[in-house]
This record gives sequence, C-alpha cells and structure tokens, in this order.
Amino acid sequence: VQLQASGGGFVHTGGSLKLSCLYSGLASDDYAIGWFRQAPGKEREGVLCIDTFNGDRYRAPFAKGRFTISSDKAKNTVYLQINNLKPEDTGVYYCAYKINYHYCSGYENDFDYWGQGTLVTVSS
Repeated sequence: VQLQASGGGFVHTGGSLKLSCLYSGLASDDYAIGWFRQAPGKEREGVLCIDTFNGDRYRAPFAKGRFTISSDKAKNTVYLQINNLKPEDTGVYYCAYKINYHYCSGYENDFDYWGQGTLVTVSS
C-alpha cells in the first residue's frame, strides 16, 4: 500500500486548497481513507474520513462547513477541499488508509498506512 499526499502550499487567509491523496496497492476496490493534520507543536488530529463501502463518514467538529472530502476511484485519488483557510489550519496534512473499510474513524490508531504529508501554511 502506498499513499502520496500533495497539493499543500502557502496561501493567505480566506484562500482555498485542494489536497490530493494518490493511493495504490489497496486490498480492495472499497476503502476507508482519512485525512489528518498536525499543527506545529500539537498532536495529530483527524479531519475527515470517507468509506466507499457503505458511505460512512467521519467529520471533526472543526471541519464542518469549510472542509470537504471526496473520492475518485478512476484516478485512485481522495481529495480534501479546504475553503476559507485560516491561520489555525496551518500544519502538515496526512492521508491514511485503514484495512477495515467497514467504518470510518478520526482516530489515527485505527489507520494502518500513512502518506508522507503535505504542508499547508496559511498567513494572516
């Protein structure tokens, strides 16, 4: 299994970014893939998760409204759209895959494989 996160960058407050997680080698066509983030000096936290098997979702409370997760199986990619970016969104964003795709989760210990992360920096 390989996951490659990309799409991060430097943006001003109010801007938008669309992060991509290119995956390969998954155990099945269905999957549960989540996005996590780690702000400087803080623990990693779950943002959103998508489960293509049953449509299950996980959404962190802070992710309501500005964050959207989507998947494109034809492109082997899961996306994280972030709108109206704020300085507190700054951090490294990771995508992760859990072998058990029957439910989503925001807990990193539930996930088995991780991408390398992509840095998002939001200036005030």
